[in-house]
Amino acid sequence: MDANTIRKKFLDFQVKKGHKLIAPAPLVLENDPTTLFTGSGMQPLLPYLLGKKHPDGTRLCDSQPSMRLQDIEDVGDTRHTTVFEMLGNWSLGDYFKEEQIRNFFEFLTREVGLDPSRIYVTCFIGSEKYGIPKDTEAAEIWQKVFAEAGIDAKIAEIGSASNGDKRGIKPGERIFFYDDHENWWSRGGGCESTPIGDPCGPDSEVFYDFGEDKQDIKKYGLSHPASDGARFIEIGNQVFMQYRRLPDGSFKELEKKNVDFGGGLERIAAAAIGSFDVFKISLIKPIIDKLEEISGKSYDNNTDEMRVIADHIRGAYLLGAQGLVPSNKTQGYAMRRLLRRAILRALDLGIATNFLAEIVPIVAKNYADLPDSILTHRDVALEVMLREENAFRKTLSRGLKELRKLSNQNRSKHNDTKPNTEGIAVAKMPDATQEEKIQQLSGQDLFKLQDTYGFPFELSVEECYREGIKLSENYREEFEKALKEQRERSQTASKGMFKGGLEDHGERTIKYHTACHLLLAALQKLISSEICQKGSNITAERVRFDFNLDHKMTPEEITKVEAQVNEWIEADLPVVYDEYDKAYARDTLKAHGEFWDKYPEKLKVYTIGDFENPVSREVCGGPHVEHTGAIGHFKITKEESSSAGVRRIKAVIE
Repeated sequence: MDANTIRKKFLDFQVKKGHKLIAPAPLVLENDPTTLFTGSGMQPLLPYLLGKKHPDGTRLCDSQPSMRLQDIEDVGDTRHTTVFEMLGNWSLGDYFKEEQIRNFFEFLTREVGLDPSRIYVTCFIGSEKYGIPKDTEAAEIWQKVFAEAGIDAKIAEIGSASNGDKRGIKPGERIFFYDDHENWWSRGGGCESTPIGDPCGPDSEVFYDFGEDKQDIKKYGLSHPASDGARFIEIGNQVFMQYRRLPDGSFKELEKKNVDFGGGLERIAAAAIGSFDVFKISLIKPIIDKLEEISGKSYDNNTDEMRVIADHIRGAYLLGAQGLVPSNKTQGYAMRRLLRRAILRALDLGIATNFLAEIVPIVAKNYADLPDSILTHRDVALEVMLREENAFRKTLSRGLKELRKLSNQNRSKHNDTKPNTEGIAVAKMPDATQEEKIQQLSGQDLFKLQDTYGFPFELSVEECYREGIKLSENYREEFEKALKEQRERSQTASKGMFKGGLEDHGERTIKYHTACHLLLAALQKLISSEICQKGSNITAERVRFDFNLDHKMTPEEITKVEAQVNEWIEADLPVVYDEYDKAYARDTLKAHGEFWDKYPEKLKVYTIGDFENPVSREVCGGPHVEHTGAIGHFKITKEESSSAGVRRIKAVIE
């Protein structure tokens, strides 16, 4: 049974049981600053679970697309995804444990067709410290439900998950009592951390058994439902909100009790096809099939890469179809990270060219059944994703090359020399501790990769791990420090019109400064004579240049501008300056300047090229190289939006 059919069956089933079908919330919540994305089916319903009356009554159901980026590092195993869909139903002071447990069991066994003998459940063992009794009510209901299906369900008291790893399962056991780390729900976690005044309560989780042979005993211990092993996978959780925490820290039973149920669509679909690998369900397998076709490689031999790509493109599509665009801030940054991680993994598969155009339509087709109320921008999602792919491809190979080069530079930098007995200098080999320090890519290095090549911090860190490049102990603090210093330099530079955004007056910084003048001249010549400088930041590593333009530069325009700058550099043009009266510089020399009303009456003007017909002539405080040939090869690494009507170019000298 495919996932879309299961979703429809669930919603139809719940409507028959008297539930009102409600629209899912968007992934990006506009009025919730506490979270980036909707991370569960109950999240949009929380006000009603806390007591507010819902306009659609006391029985509700929906299917909620959700995203949890905290799971991003786990994607690659058989069960974790960043994006998933939660089938949900709620009782707001209406029915309670008996009806909920029976309904879910009926749905799983009769509607989906799961084998009852493969279903296992957990309940709350209680807390003596807080006077909360064991949830024998739920356990006894489960025993009756199993008995009606011809199964004698024995009860086991496990306690902690670690106890379960040592104890395992005994013959006939099907209902397991765990502590509040496993089977207690509150907004704060366990009993101890339940917020004062909040509703809370025990939960009963439902697991599907894929077989004892799926358990890695050496890694995870003996199998049991709460194990991290692959034998059992949780397919649903029934939260019974029957308590409220009082100001004195104790718990009191509520008069009106709620039920909050959430079931993972992907996991139920995996159980329905008998596969413990959720990436083989109908929502994902077509993506994997296409990746195999494009790469010429098999899923069985490249599971991690293909799982990451399939998961991340799904997530990025759902965000794009809801109107989000990749950016360097909050949700937009998360979308950018998903896409760029997917492209990096595609590179591991040998997919070195654009491929999203072949994958995204498959994802769009898989999610055609989701309502238009949340996927309001389906028509532009592909275009948005392709633009990001094109942008990242331009910097990808360069960024990876720089990452490895930095590692090699650090290595060679730390190699010491000493004379041997014959007076000949030889390399001093570092010991093991020194060797480790030598190979470490610092936070400053990671900042350079982001600032110059548009390589996001998280991606650089991930690539270091994958490449076996060790990070310095305080790499994150070093990165934050470099970022802060750069912002301070930018603020300082923007205050002085003659500083030109220079970090210092070092040799490389001066070269970049002159290249900045050539860049402006090339933009005015090839793109628009109306272009003016709107800001700059120049360091010994790169130039960042802002200018007015109402459109994104095309790849052809970027190539032409870059070629023009290099043509002027190779011509080895003279760079000269002199001081002039402001009126003469402006009206006779036609020097370029941005702040004529603020300039002093006497100012410095730099001219590049022939004095009568110059390549560039600007009001500037300097300093500059004496001839353009000293600059080196100029390379544009990134062109992006800076603000409304302002574009930004980042470039390096090679």
